[in-house]
Amino acid sequence: MDERKIEIEAHPALPAEAVEPKRRRKSIVREYAEAIAIAVLLALVIRSLVVQAFTIPSGSMMDTLLVGDYILVNKFLYGPELPLTELHLPSLRDPHRGDIIVFRYPQDEKRDFIKRIVATPGERVQVRGHQILINGKPLSEPYTKFADSGARGGDAYCGYAYGCEPTIVPPDSYFVMGDNRDNSQDSRYWGFVKRDKIKGKAFLIYWSWDGDRHWLRWWRLANYIP
Repeated sequence: MDERKIEIEAHPALPAEAVEPKRRRKSIVREYAEAIAIAVLLALVIRSLVVQAFTIPSGSMMDTLLVGDYILVNKFLYGPELPLTELHLPSLRDPHRGDIIVFRYPQDEKRDFIKRIVATPGERVQVRGHQILINGKPLSEPYTKFADSGARGGDAYCGYAYGCEPTIVPPDSYFVMGDNRDNSQDSRYWGFVKRDKIKGKAFLIYWSWDGDRHWLRWWRLANYIP
C-alpha cells in the first residue's frame, strides 16, 4: 500500500474549520445598511443626472400645468450638471422652442422656475399685445391663456422691459414665457435664461392634487408633457 496513503489514513478526519479559514458572516444590520446606502446613492445619482421631481406652486403655466401638479423633469436630455461642479455632461440635443423647461431663476439662482421656450439663440423676438413675433412672423401658441380677449396685437401699449421692440436673443440664451401670459413673471420682465442654467425639460405629470377642493385630479395622472 502506498506510504503516503497510509499516513493520511492513520490520522482521524480533521474538522472543516481546521483546513479552511473560517468565513465571517456579515451581520444582518450591516447587510441592510449597505443595501440602504447603495439605494440612496443610486437615488442621488438618478436625481442629479437623469430625472428629478418638481411641484408646480403657481398658476403661471395654466392651463398646461396646474397648481398642485407633480412633474418629472428630464435632466439628461440637455446635459446634466455634475454635482459640486459647474461641468456638464454632453447633451442629447439643445433646447427647442416650445420645450417647457426648469431653470435657475436669473435673479435668485437658489429658486427654480418653470416656463416655456419662446425664442432660441439668434432669433428676433417681439411682443405685440397677445401676439409673439419670431423673426417678424406670428407665432402659433394654442396653449396660451389670457385674462381678457383684448390687446391681441397691433399697436397695443407694451410696458415690458424686454421684447417690446424687436430683440435678438443672445448666444447660449433663451427667451421664455409662462403659458398664463397675464400672470407670469418671465423674460419680458427679467431677460434671458442662460443655457447652462437650464436644469431639464418637463415631460410627465405623475401626480396632481387640488389643494382647494382636496381631491386627486386622477385624469391628469401619467400625462405626457410634449
